[in-house]
Order: sequence, then structure tokens, then C-alpha cells
Amino acid sequence: MPHPPSEAQVTERHAALFRNGRNQAVRIPRELEMQGSEVLIRKEGDTLILTPIRKHKLRDLLASWAPMDDALPEVQDLPLQPRDAL
Repeated sequence: MPHPPSEAQVTERHAALFRNGRNQAVRIPRELEMQGSEVLIRKEGDTLILTPIRKHKLRDLLASWAPMDDALPEVQDLPLQPRDAL
């Protein structure tokens, strides 16, 4: 006898459409719940595609950069220029 699908295997479910003010909304079943608080919604024909919007974090940006050389280039100091006092 086949086992029922696990939550990781569920990819399709019926969902209820309803009105939220002037907008149409969909109630997403728990097993298809998405992380975060925003999605990008795209329409292809009569199909709507929801893609989670992930916030970019500084540590992710820094991790994506190649490491710097250990030695920094020599920078020549410019001569001081006299300025009038305020």
C-alpha cells in the first residue's frame, strides 16, 4: 500500500479564493507556506506564479566578494595646503 506524500513532496493543492477589500486573495495551505512577508507575483497566460522576495543581508553581500590582497597599495600623502581660519 503506498504511503501518503510527505510535506516535502506536496506540490499541488486546491486553495480558496476570497475578497480582501477590493483585492482578490488566495488562502495558501500550510504545507505550501512560503517564508518571508512579500512575494513577487507574475502572470503567464492564466497561471499566477509566486516567488518569495528574500531580503539581501550585508553578510551575504560580503561573502560574495572575492578576498582582498593582504597588501594594500602604497598611497602617497598630498602636501598640506594652508587655509584661512574661520
